[in-house]
Amino acid sequence: MSVILHNYLIIGAILFGLGAIGFLTRRNLIVMFLCVEMMLSGVALNMVGFGNLHRNMQGQSFVIFMLSVAACEAAMALAVFLTLYRSRRTLDVSVWQELRDPGLEPVEDTTVLPADPASEPIEYPKLTPAGLRPGESASSEPRTGLTEEVTRA
Repeated sequence: MSVILHNYLIIGAILFGLGAIGFLTRRNLIVMFLCVEMMLSGVALNMVGFGNLHRNMQGQSFVIFMLSVAACEAAMALAVFLTLYRSRRTLDVSVWQELRDPGLEPVEDTTVLPADPASEPIEYPKLTPAGLRPGESASSEPRTGLTEEVTRA
């Protein structure tokens, strides 16, 4: 085993281990998804290392295929996460107990996550509608000066 392959394998194992630890310890769906992607990167790095060892392009070509599948998976996962977030306003995986297989007992997680700041309504500034001066409300009478100027011309 060459020194270069040894380095590939060590870095790949570290990435895979960090991803596995993150996946098992986090409850946020997006963080769990990113940890899975980190695990995939560790495996891809090992494939590139073995491809480099055998002096062929099979490892690299398989990594390109794996990255394209991972990109499609990311798009689908983010769409599912967005749908789940819209229905419950949280990405905590313990809230989604009804998604488990039939016949499995629900896992009770008593740890309370901090309140989601996105659950409170945010008051955004509003632009003045077209045709009104800043500070005028839409319920006041519309400006007639503009139409008078147009009719004079």
